[in-house]
Amino acid sequence: MTDQRQMQIGEVAERTGLSLRTIRHYEEVSLVIPSARSKGGFRLYTESDVERLMVIRRMKPLDFSLEEMRDLLDITDRLAATDDRPVGEELERLRERLDSYRKVADARCETLRARLEMAEDFATTLRRRLQADARSEA
Repeated sequence: MTDQRQMQIGEVAERTGLSLRTIRHYEEVSLVIPSARSKGGFRLYTESDVERLMVIRRMKPLDFSLEEMRDLLDITDRLAATDDRPVGEELERLRERLDSYRKVADARCETLRARLEMAEDFATTLRRRLQADARSEA
């Protein structure tokens, strides 16, 4: 057991903005594993688990699949490993895969920015129509 403070799933859900169901689903698909279980069988999470869930939450709007999320988390876990740290060709392959995901994320962010701009233009159009309609009634 670690010296980190442990939180139950409700607190983790509150801190991450994820539902209990979503957190449980991420556990079922092995994206995050609670650091411990209480004597009563309740999931217990640490700050590291919360940080991992926040990474997953940030991937979601970019439409990464569960498999891509799992792969990306595996890459970052390997690169962050303090024991058995990758070296040589393995390190280079991991960095290349991470860079590939970065490029995908950058492209998807650009797509989202363009969609947001279109949505904001549409909202502006609706506001103008409402204002014009209100003036015509006056």
